[in-house]
Formats: sequence, structure tokens, C-alpha cells
Amino acid sequence: ESECGWCKDKWGISWQITPRVLLDAMAKGGDVAKRAFTAMMTMGKIDVAKIEAAVRGN
Repeated sequence: ESECGWCKDKWGISWQITPRVLLDAMAKGGDVAKRAFTAMMTMGKIDVAKIEAAVRGN
């Protein structure tokens, strides 16, 4: 596990996990997208509730 949803499987292949709430926020654009992206960039383990709070502006 590393930052921003990246993880590595047992074969050494890296994968990025992208929660639906982040994709939806990015599709909205503007400040909503910026807040959601900024929130996720600070995470090691993805916290969907924190991304949702960022989308709401909390």
C-alpha cells in the first residue's frame, strides 16, 4: 500500500484503486474536482468518507 490508492500485488504489478466518488467528482470539474483530488492525494489508505466530505466542501 502506498499513497493515492496505489498498491502492488504478489507478482509485483502496481495497480491504482480509484473510488467511484472520485471519478464522479472529477467529472463535475471546477472546485469540486479540485477538493476531491486534493483530499485523495493526502491519503495512504483511501477514505471514501473524507473524499465525500471534500466534495461537499467540508
